[in-house]
Amino acid sequence: MKKVKKKIKKSLSKRFKVTKTGKVMFAHQYGSHHKLKKSKRRIRRQNVPGVLAEPLAKKIRKMLGYA
Repeated sequence: MKKVKKKIKKSLSKRFKVTKTGKVMFAHQYGSHHKLKKSKRRIRRQNVPGVLAEPLAKKIRKMLGYA
């Protein structure tokens, strides 16, 4: 029998990164435009990648072919 390669969701692979320990990281939204009206604290916090909560991270890992 021929092996079928698992297809991953390409749109998710561009939005999420999976770390070596299995955490799913994402970039915060609203970080690129109109920075003058946003507070410096908000801009700093948006530069730090976020960690996805585990129930949703499990689904994302499955769609990316990690599980």
